[in-house]
Amino acid sequence: MQQTYLWLANFAQSIGMLYFIGIFLAVVVYAFWPGNRDRFEAAARLPLSED
Repeated sequence: MQQTYLWLANFAQSIGMLYFIGIFLAVVVYAFWPGNRDRFEAAARLPLSED
């Protein structure tokens, strides 16, 4: 029983780490994708605009 729990806990931690690394890489790729530049520049100027 103890051996099964330890194996399962280690497996879950490894998969969780890979999951969060994948999410992080996806966010970085999205942020630096050339097609998103105009959208991010418009969002950066939004607080300075006077409506």
